[in-house]
Amino acid sequence: MKFTTLLGVTAAGFAASAVAAATTTTKMGVEQPSSTPIYMQPVVQGCFSSSGDLVYNSTQAFNSRGECGQTICQAMGKYVGASTEGSKCYCGDSYPPNSTLVDDKYCNAPCTGFGQDACGGTGYWTVYNTGLELYGVPYANDTTSTTSSSSSSSTSSTTTLAGGQTVFVTQTSDTTAKKSSTNTAGIAAGAVVGVVAVAAAVGAGFFIIRRRRNRQIEEEYRRNQAVNAFFSGGSGKAPSTSGSHSISDSRLDPVMSQRRLSDGSIADNEDYSRRILRVTNA
Repeated sequence: MKFTTLLGVTAAGFAASAVAAATTTTKMGVEQPSSTPIYMQPVVQGCFSSSGDLVYNSTQAFNSRGECGQTICQAMGKYVGASTEGSKCYCGDSYPPNSTLVDDKYCNAPCTGFGQDACGGTGYWTVYNTGLELYGVPYANDTTSTTSSSSSSSTSSTTTLAGGQTVFVTQTSDTTAKKSSTNTAGIAAGAVVGVVAVAAAVGAGFFIIRRRRNRQIEEEYRRNQAVNAFFSGGSGKAPSTSGSHSISDSRLDPVMSQRRLSDGSIADNEDYSRRILRVTNA
């Protein structure tokens, strides 16, 4: 009697344990934790409340992470795949905006092809990295988590996903290089224009000074010509400087003209250069 009772209790215990185990292992619509991307393997990157730039592809009767992320999106050469409402598959080349990353509990719709996994939810997307681009996939329209480096053409960001996994993302971009090239070209053009302007100013100054100098020389020459013409009696020849500095006059007495006159003598007030007829009373 006691033995039969013991067997009944033991059987009941095993049955309860089996039911509990079955309930635990068959829990449906569980979002897989985010993890580091793996080459050529679809890996969950989190639950998002927006599809971002992802484009709807198809509704799959047997949708799953492998079906949407690998069979469909990876085969198309897309970097990102996403599932929503259990059966719908989206593909693209960028994650949804990082600001739309939410807790994994919101992605709770069982995949139609593998019900244990979650394939998004109503208004939520389970996003996969398809394995084609591991660390260069950007976030759509999201600049809040990126830090630009002026010395390179890449943008780096550190993102902590809902599962606690930290992912370092490097996005290659030639925007900085283009800006740097544009700035360099602008600086070079400005320098050339500045040099040309300085050279033009120097040339103009030299021309003005030279023209002014030539004008002064011409004026001085004209004055000298006028003086020479005055002293030469209009003949255009400069007066002779040899011998006496006095000017010859044909009306002068030749004898008296050769007489040396002393400066300051008492006879200087008399004009001895001409013979004068004087009348006296005898």
